[in-house]
Amino acid sequence: MDNKELAQLVRLMKAQGVAEFSYSRDGLELAVKFAGVGGYALAAAAAPAPAAFAPGAPAGAAPTVQMAASPPVSDHKSIKASLVGTFYRSSGPDAPAYVNVGDKVRKGQVVCIIEAMKLMNQIESDVDGTITEVLVDNAQPVQFGHELFRVRPG
Repeated sequence: MDNKELAQLVRLMKAQGVAEFSYSRDGLELAVKFAGVGGYALAAAAAPAPAAFAPGAPAGAAPTVQMAASPPVSDHKSIKASLVGTFYRSSGPDAPAYVNVGDKVRKGQVVCIIEAMKLMNQIESDVDGTITEVLVDNAQPVQFGHELFRVRPG
């Protein structure tokens, strides 16, 4: 995707009132997220993700934005990535995972690390509860807001 296509995409997003968009092609993932009035954040990573363009659309056609269905309402909370980087479940290759399915966590407890630009950033739980799902494999790239864990509060 070149700068002209990206500018066209941003104009289309603004015109349609779309606040977030993800695109994937040939192992490159692009995420555009409006960060308020007049601004947007852009992130790119080499990780496959669901394509947001309509399948079979002719080359050069205007992109079609597909809106994701809202997740089902549940009593679970999510711990999400607070930055773009690489997800690690433990502090080192031989160290045990910070948390596993079934573990109880407390608000402020470190649950994983996200490496960004050679810095290891500890991610803390923002809820008390029990880990019910680990949603990301170790050493996988994650985007801002990506769900990492599901927690049943309590």
